[in-house]
Parts: sequence; structure tokens; C-alpha cells
Amino acid sequence: MDIDFPLILLVLTAATGVVALLDKVWLAPQRQSRAQQLIADKAHPEDIHKAETESFVVEQAKSFFPVLAIVFVLRSFIAEPFQIPSGSMEPGLIQGDFILVSKFHYGLRMPVFGNTLIPTGEPARGDVMVFFPPDDPRYFIKRVIGLPGDHIVYRNRQLTINGEAVPTQELGGEPSWRPQKIMAQEQFGDTGAAVQWMIGRSPVTGGPVVWAGPEGEWTVPDGHFFTMGDNRGNSADSRAWGMVPDRNIVGKAVAVWMHWDSWGDIPSFSRNGWIE
Repeated sequence: MDIDFPLILLVLTAATGVVALLDKVWLAPQRQSRAQQLIADKAHPEDIHKAETESFVVEQAKSFFPVLAIVFVLRSFIAEPFQIPSGSMEPGLIQGDFILVSKFHYGLRMPVFGNTLIPTGEPARGDVMVFFPPDDPRYFIKRVIGLPGDHIVYRNRQLTINGEAVPTQELGGEPSWRPQKIMAQEQFGDTGAAVQWMIGRSPVTGGPVVWAGPEGEWTVPDGHFFTMGDNRGNSADSRAWGMVPDRNIVGKAVAVWMHWDSWGDIPSFSRNGWIE
């Protein structure tokens, strides 16, 4: 079962806030009134103390609300950490990278619902973006390839956008006697993207074959974006499940701040840097 953490955080923040407010405007005055009456009646000090004491629920709500509110505001409108779960964005981002996602690059959005409250910008071609795919509650991270209205063609490892081929330079990078992948650099205006294709064996001939991933052509509708993983032959992206609606955008991936393979390993900061 996938846990909707933003929704849980919203509910907890709202619930503790309501209890804290209720205590301030109603419960606390009632406790104070009872305590004052007991003092006037010269009641036992222990009874007076009990009358003044907050209930466990009120005490916990007032303690947790400020913390939850700060976390809610930070992760909803400022930045949120994520971990790269797979190799679909290799070679730039690898499994185990912890990244920071800006929540304000593409507009301040209503938590859980995703609608834009204050527009501050739009995804640009070449951006690395975190989002929810259509009909999938999981976070995905891919590169923005197509903007609303774009016509995308991907064949023979070549991207073409609106009739213009994306400049692509193969870099090699693997031993010539045992190649496992083909590395390349794509250029989206001022943004460069390192991409790769895996080399495998043909089930028919047994010879080497490049896994380029699904090919085809697509037109991006209004209010949607076309995304692809940098590991082109091993990525579930818009080629498979379609376009990303604007309301599903979470934010822009801006930096790697830690790498941690597993609980048994020591975290590393050698990969820290800005994401291109």
C-alpha cells in the first residue's frame, strides 16, 4: 500500500491546530474558571492543580502543532528531500542519491490537490522534474522533454522536437572490449543532459543490440508535459504512460545533497552538487 504522506501531514497539522485553537478559545478559559472557583471555595491545592491541568490530548496537540506546521510549510512551499529509487536517471542521478526538490520554481501549489496558488514559473525543456504520473500515486523523477503544443519524435536514439533534431554527441565511456552502455550528451538550449543506452544481446541473433526504449511520436496537449528518463533504454516514462498533467507536478530537482546506498553503508557526500 502506498502511503499518502502529504495528505497525512495535512490532516495531522489541521487536527492538532484545531485542538490548540479550541483550547485557547474555550477549554483554557473553562479550566481557569473552575480553578478560580475552587480557590474561592478554599479547595485542596491538589484539586485546584487538577482543574488547571490540560488533558493529555490537548497537551500533545499543543506540543506537536508548531513542529508539524513548520514541516508542512517547508515541504509544501519551500523544498522537500527525495531519494532516487532506481537507475532510470543514470548517468546523472543514480540509485541512492538524495536530492532536494524546489517547491516554488513552478508556482506555489495547494498541498495534496496540486492546483497553483501563486504562479512563479513553468517547467522548461531540459529541467529535471518530480511529479506523479497519471493514475499513479508514486513520485517519479524524469527530464522534461516536451512542453504544451510540442511535437516529439524519438527514433534510432534521436530526439526531434518540432521538426528540429536535438543536438546529440556520443561520448563512449565504456571499455571497447566489454561495452555495456553508450553514453551521450544532449543539448536543450542552454541545458545539457548526459544520457545513456544499455547494450544487451539480441534474443534472435545473439549479437549485441542497443536498448533504446520505446520509440514513436507524440503531440503534447495543453496543460501537460512529456518526460523521459536519461537512461533511455531503462525508464518508464511518457513513452509508456503518457503526458504529465500540470496539477501532478511536485517541483524541480535542484541538487544532490547526500548519497546513501543502504542502511548497512555509510552515507557519502562526494556526489553533492547542483543538478543539470
